[in-house]
Order: sequence, then C-alpha cells, then structure tokens
Amino acid sequence: MIPLPRLYAILDSSCFQQVGALLATAEELGQAGVTLLQYRNKSGNARQMLQEAQELKRILGNSVKLIMNDRADLALIAGFDGVHVGQDDLSPEGARKVIGPSLWLGVSTHNPEQVRGANKTSADYIAVGPVFATASKANPDPIIGLEGVRQARALTQKPLVAIGGITRLNCRSVIEAGADSVAVISDLVREPGKSAEEFLRILG
Repeated sequence: MIPLPRLYAILDSSCFQQVGALLATAEELGQAGVTLLQYRNKSGNARQMLQEAQELKRILGNSVKLIMNDRADLALIAGFDGVHVGQDDLSPEGARKVIGPSLWLGVSTHNPEQVRGANKTSADYIAVGPVFATASKANPDPIIGLEGVRQARALTQKPLVAIGGITRLNCRSVIEAGADSVAVISDLVREPGKSAEEFLRILG
C-alpha cells in the first residue's frame, strides 16, 4: 500500500495564462507542505508538456512526488514518480508496461463498475469522482456525491482519492466518507500557499 497524503494537488495548465504562473504555483505549494502533485495538460503538445514537466522536477526536486496525467512516456523521461490514467487514456496495464513496477499508477473512476475494474488492475491508487460539481472539466461525468465515495470505499482496499469540486469547506466530509486523500484543482489556484496550508490544517 502506498502512503497517500491527505492532500493531492493537481496543477492543470488550463488554469494558468503563462507557464511562469504554473511553476510559481508549484513552488508555493511545495513550500506550504504539499507532498503529492499531479501535472495535467490536456491541450499542449508533447514537447511543451515535457519542458513544463522537467521544470517542475527541477523546481521541486525530490521533496514532492510528481505524477504525470495521461502520458506514461513523458513521466519516465521527465523523471516523475508516477502516472495517472483516465477511462479514455492508455489502459492501466499498458501504462504499467511503460513505467515498470516501481512507479506509482493511479486510475480515474466514475461509478462502482469502474471501481471494481480498477481494483483488479495493478493500480496503486484509485481516484473516484466527481464528488461535487466541478468547473475544471469541459464534459464532467455525473456527480457521485458523498454516497459515491462510500460505495467506492466498500469496493476496494486500495488507497482512494476523491476528486471533483472539493474545497476547504467540504474536504473533511469527503475524508469522513472514506477517501484517503482529496484531489484539489480550483481551490488551490488563488493564493496557493495559503490555501494549501489551510487544507493541510483542516485535513489534519
């Protein structure tokens, strides 16, 4: 079982006008105590993604575990600690073949059937959501609510990450519903250092 921290920060490039702002946010999050961070870029080309990933690695070093969204190949080249795949991306086993046995592998799920499927793979953790309404995806899956988190918890012993519309106001309830960790995008963008510190304090 991998040791998931309570807070799983996600840096989505679509939230930032310039790469400098993305990198500055990453640095602030690291200084505030964030230890797990996913880099997500759905619109960039491979060269741009690799450059940004390598900069993140340079800035954060080994103090933060870095996860690449979707691209197992770029995760390896950039020296990241793992990859996270969605339902429409490379299969978990396909990703595992690329990254090998030691890097972390996460899988997104949106309903009990997908949780059961992910539980049978070599994934190190399972993400489930969206728990609440979210603005960070163009075509989000149906909201699962806290009950969806409870259902997922009953279906797997793997570490469980809840995602989707999670804020400082509702994060405790998500942990109490059975999640090991909460993934946060939007509520870390404004005043990232202060926001991260508040999350970490609330999540204990």
